[in-house]
Amino acid sequence: MDRISALRNVEETLGDLERGETDLASAEERVSSILRTYATDYDGDLVAWRASGDPGAEGLVVLAASEREARERVAALVGDSIGRVSVSRLA
Repeated sequence: MDRISALRNVEETLGDLERGETDLASAEERVSSILRTYATDYDGDLVAWRASGDPGAEGLVVLAASEREARERVAALVGDSIGRVSVSRLA
């Protein structure tokens, strides 16, 4: 999924919420699904990586071009040492 498609889908979800065609919990679930799809089906040079090894980073998913870059991004997000963070590429 490309960025424009993701944004259109989020915009459609917001419109449904504004018109009363969906509730907030359903809109949140749809937006989360859109983001998950965007991250895992990303049309670009970046790859989705899932973090593990550090309790504060466990399960985080970031987009990065390499394993090293992914570890750096996760460490920066959780404010921890890169040495404690492991990442694995999502299929």
